[in-house]
Amino acid sequence: MTPTDTPARKIVGDSEKPAFSIGIEEEYMVLDPKTYELKSHIDLELLSKGKLVLHEHIKPEMIGSMLEIGTGVCRDIHQARSEVTKIRSIVNSIAKQNGLLLGAASTHPFSHWKDQEIFPDERYKVLVEDMQLLARSLLIFGMHIHIGIENRELQIQIMNEIRYLLPHILALTTNSPFWTGINTGLKSYRSKVFERFPRTNLPDYYNSWGEYQNYVDLLIRTGCIDNPKKIWWDIRPHPNFPTLEVRISDLPMRIDETIAIAALVQAIVAKLYKLYSKNLSFRLYHRALLMENKWRAVRYGLDGKLIDFGKQREVPTRQLIHELLYFVDDVVDDLGSRNEINYIHTILENGTGADRQLRVFQETGSLEAVVEYINKETCVGLTDDVAAFIEELRPPSAETLAEKATSLTMTN
Repeated sequence: MTPTDTPARKIVGDSEKPAFSIGIEEEYMVLDPKTYELKSHIDLELLSKGKLVLHEHIKPEMIGSMLEIGTGVCRDIHQARSEVTKIRSIVNSIAKQNGLLLGAASTHPFSHWKDQEIFPDERYKVLVEDMQLLARSLLIFGMHIHIGIENRELQIQIMNEIRYLLPHILALTTNSPFWTGINTGLKSYRSKVFERFPRTNLPDYYNSWGEYQNYVDLLIRTGCIDNPKKIWWDIRPHPNFPTLEVRISDLPMRIDETIAIAALVQAIVAKLYKLYSKNLSFRLYHRALLMENKWRAVRYGLDGKLIDFGKQREVPTRQLIHELLYFVDDVVDDLGSRNEINYIHTILENGTGADRQLRVFQETGSLEAVVEYINKETCVGLTDDVAAFIEELRPPSAETLAEKATSLTMTN
C-alpha cells in the first residue's frame, strides 16, 4: 500500500476538509421464535409501532419479513455506536413484545424467497413488475455506511481509490454462507444474489464529478433509470446527501462488528483524503482486476488470498488486513476510533459471521441452531430497558423526512 505521486490534481483546501461524519443503515430479519423461519411483520403492525418511537430511523423493505433501520448523521464513531445500540435495542424490544425475534445476517439459512410476503405498496409492485424474478428472489440483508464528504469532486476521487480496498471490507464482513437450506460454499452468497441486478458490483473509475454526472444523465435520458438511486454499485456518491456510501458489506451480527467496520471505512476515507491533500494517491486499477479480489472475498472470506496488484502476487487476506490497519493507523487517533478499530483483531481471531455460522452448523447439524445463534449474537450489547433511549432519539429533520418519503428498498 504505497502511495504514488499524482499528476495535475486539484487540491481541496483546508476550508473544504470533509466532516467524515458517519451514518449507518442495517437491514434485519424478523423471525418466528418457534420455527426460526422468517416471519412477515405486516399483519402485526410492527412497523407502525416502531415508527411511533423511531420516526425516520425505521422503514419497511420490499420483503415483509425485513426491517431497515438507519442512524442520523453522527459526528463520530462514538455517537454512531450510541445510535445503533439505541435503535437496535428498541426494535428488538418491540419485536419481542409482538412475539418475534430479530436476526442480523445477510441471508436466512433456510427460509425460501418464494414464501415471503411483499410489502403492500404501489412502488414495490412497480419494482417487481420491472425486475420480475430478480426482485422477488432478493431475500438478502445488507449494511450501508455513509461517510460525510461535502465536495462532490472529492467524493469521486476518494471513490476511485477506495475501490481497491472494498474487497478487504467484504472479507471482514462475510455473513451469508447458507441459502434456502443449502451450504453454498461461499462466505458471502448475498453478493452473488445482488449482482444479478443491473448496475451493481464495483464501479470503474471516473476522471471527475462531471464525467460521472454525464453517465447518470445519459441513463436517465435513455430510460435506463428514472433517478440515480437506481445505481446500486458497491460504492456510490449518494445523490441526495453529501456522503460517499459504501454498500459492499454483508450485515454483521454484533454491534461491535458493525461499529468496527464503520470506523475502518471512516479511517480509510480520512487517510485517502490526507494523501490527496499532499497530492498523493493509490494507482487506479480497472474494475476487471478489482473484481478478481471481490470474487475471492465472496468465496473465501478471511481464509483465502487476495491479489496485491502492486506486487502482482497473492497474499493471505488476513495479512493484507493487518497491512490495512497499519496503513490507516496515523489517522485513527485524530478520529477517536482506536478502540473501535481494535475490534478488527477480534474478527480476525474469531472469524466473521459466516465462519461462526458454519462452525455452529458443523457442531450441531441444525440450521435452526444456526438461526438461534444469529439471534443471540444480534442481541449482544442490547438492553431491555429502552425507555430512556426513546426519549434520547433525535426528531427527524424536514430534509430527512423528504428523503425517506421518496426512498425505495431497492434504491437505498
